[in-house]
Amino acid sequence: MMGFARARPIPRSRPKANPDRPLAGIGWMLAGIAIFSANDALGKWLLLDYPVGELLLIRSAAALIVLAPFLWNTGVATFITAPQPALQIVRITLSALEVAMFFWAVSYLPLADAVTFYLAGPIYVTALSVVLLGESVGWRRWSAVAAGFVGVLLALHPSPASFTLPALIALGGSIFFAVLMITTRMLRRTPDLVLIGGQVGATFMLGAAFAPFGWVMPSLPDFLLLSLFGVLSIVALACVNRSLKLAPASIVVPYQYTMIVWAAVFGYAVFGDVPNLFTLAGAIIIIAAGLYIFWREHMRGQPKSTSPLHP
Repeated sequence: MMGFARARPIPRSRPKANPDRPLAGIGWMLAGIAIFSANDALGKWLLLDYPVGELLLIRSAAALIVLAPFLWNTGVATFITAPQPALQIVRITLSALEVAMFFWAVSYLPLADAVTFYLAGPIYVTALSVVLLGESVGWRRWSAVAAGFVGVLLALHPSPASFTLPALIALGGSIFFAVLMITTRMLRRTPDLVLIGGQVGATFMLGAAFAPFGWVMPSLPDFLLLSLFGVLSIVALACVNRSLKLAPASIVVPYQYTMIVWAAVFGYAVFGDVPNLFTLAGAIIIIAAGLYIFWREHMRGQPKSTSPLHP
């Protein structure tokens, strides 16, 4: 008697990972940087009439309204149980301070000058990671760090009289931002929404603390612009995050340096600012050093966050 052949199980097809889409990723990154840059120009323009504290308060309130449905869905427990609570507090404090310092400085400095200091963030991260993260840095990257510091000094201008308080505030803010990036890396197991929500919430509280001093009642059009200022920051951040999901960081992150181009364009078109030769030379050196550091990290298989952006 012939037996029935045993049916072979049909092999299940494994779900394919989402393929990289580098062109789409680059497009989202360029869009995000353009929106961030336009937002910075809008912030500088609003600071002609409104103090920094008021700007931060309304900006953060608008951003929190956009985030509210997502925060509600996440729940308070996610924030309470976030890992390393002390470091979380340090991180959001640094975030609020560096945002305030950036806009305080940009109310006095040309956009291109302030952005140039912040482009040095990856260079500071590399230098500080030795102390704060115990990482080893070879002579090639130390050479790039040294070159980057030369670029920062050029951007500050080589005369003692040009070391103005706004320039030093921007420089200090960029160093705070570098430490912020390192603490973010240390807290990389924290959900993204907790990281962003904490930053926006801390900025809201800082703005609320300083807004009563010099409060100017905004007109309805200006209030809408102040609110748009906060909404655009979340939209730009979403574009950058989308970019990093569609393509490897090694492909899309270097396009963040187009921020200096937008800063020069908006600075000239809106405020009539013309970047001087020292700022341009410093920016070129900083960008070259930053790209080299990022390339070295990519080759070592340990890419660092090099985003000059703040939500």
